[in-house]
Amino acid sequence: MALDTALAVGVLACMVAGSFVDPHGKSGVTWALRTPDVLSLLLITLGSAALAFRRRAPMTVLALTGAVSLVESVTGDPRAPVAMSAVIALYTVASTTDRTTTWRVGLLTITVLTGAAMLAGPLPWYAQENLAIFAWTGIGATAGDAVRSRRAVVATIRERAERAERTREEEARRRVAEERLRIARDLHDVVAHHIALVNVQAGVAAHVMDRRPDQAKEALAHVREASRSALNELRATVGLLRQSGDPEAPTEPAPGLDRLDELAGTFRSAGLPVEVARTDQGTTLPAAVDLAAYRVIQEALTNVQKHAGTAAKAEVSVVRVGPNVEITVLDDGAGDDDTVEGGGHGLLGMRERVTALRGTLTTGPRYGGGFRVHAILPVKSRTRAAEDAV
Repeated sequence: MALDTALAVGVLACMVAGSFVDPHGKSGVTWALRTPDVLSLLLITLGSAALAFRRRAPMTVLALTGAVSLVESVTGDPRAPVAMSAVIALYTVASTTDRTTTWRVGLLTITVLTGAAMLAGPLPWYAQENLAIFAWTGIGATAGDAVRSRRAVVATIRERAERAERTREEEARRRVAEERLRIARDLHDVVAHHIALVNVQAGVAAHVMDRRPDQAKEALAHVREASRSALNELRATVGLLRQSGDPEAPTEPAPGLDRLDELAGTFRSAGLPVEVARTDQGTTLPAAVDLAAYRVIQEALTNVQKHAGTAAKAEVSVVRVGPNVEITVLDDGAGDDDTVEGGGHGLLGMRERVTALRGTLTTGPRYGGGFRVHAILPVKSRTRAAEDAV
C-alpha cells in the first residue's frame, strides 16, 4: 500500500506538471505554458488517487481511471495527460491476470479510449494526442503481459528446483531406509544364529558340568567359538556403517554357500543332526544371491534349533535347476505355534531377501509333521542379466 501510494503521488506530480504544458503554441508545434481547467485537475486527482488501490482491486481501478480518461479525452481542450493513470492501471491488470483477460480488457480499453478521443474529442481524429492514447495503452498491456509471463517462468523454474530437491531428499531417505533394513536383517541373522547356538551349548554345559566335565568343557569350547564367530560377523556388519575415512574397515568377504559345510558343522556341534545334499557344483553365484542363499539356510536351521524340538533332524539341499538355484530346508520336528504361524522376524527377513532378488520363497508345515522352507533364487542377478543382454 505504501509503494502504491508513493507511485500515485509520483503520477499525480507528472500529470499536474504535464497539464501546465501546451504543445501547440501560437507559432506551430512549440511548447508553451497554460492554465489547466479545474475539471482536468479534478480528473487528474481522481485518477492518481485510484492508483493507490491498484493491487487490491485492479479491475475497479482500471474502470475508474478509464472513466476519468474518457471524460478528459472528450472534454479537454487542451487535453491533460489523465490517460497516464489508465495506462498504469491497464499494466497492473495485465501483470496480475491471465493472457486471455489481458487481451480482452486491453482491446476494450484501447478501443474505447482511442475511439472516443478520435470521434468525440475536440481535436482532429489524426491528432498526435489521439495516436498517443492508442500507443501508450497498447504499451501498458504488452508490458504487463511480459512481466506476468516472466514471473510465471521464474515461478516454474523455482518450483522445478524445489521439486527436484525434494525428490533428491526422498531418494536419499529411501536409500538410507533400505540400507538400514538390509543391515538389520544381517544383524538379526548373525545374532539369532550364534546366540541360539550359545544358548544350546551353555545349557548342555550346565547339565553335564558335574557328571561329565569333559563334555561340559567341549560344550564351553563350542560356546567360545560361536561367540567369536558372532563377534567377527557383527564387527563386519557394523563396519558397513563406517565412513570412508574411518580405520579398520572390514575386509572379509560376505559368507556364501562355500561355507555351508562349516555352517552345518556348527549346528551339528550344537546337537542338531544336519544332512547336506548339493548338486550345484560348478555354479558361480552372484555375491547377493550367494549371501541370500547362505542367510536363508542359516535362518532356517536356526528356527529348527529353536522351535523343532530336541529330537528333530534337518535336511538341506542345494540344487541347480535351469536358470535358478533352489534351496530347501526340511525338518521333522514337532514345532510350535510361533513357527507354524510364521510371526517372527526371521521368516520375514528371508522373504524380503529372496523377493529383493526376484526370487520366490515358500514356507509352511509339512504333511506328517515338521516344517519346510523352499527358496528359488535366480543364478544371474539383475546387473549381470542386463550386461549379458547388452
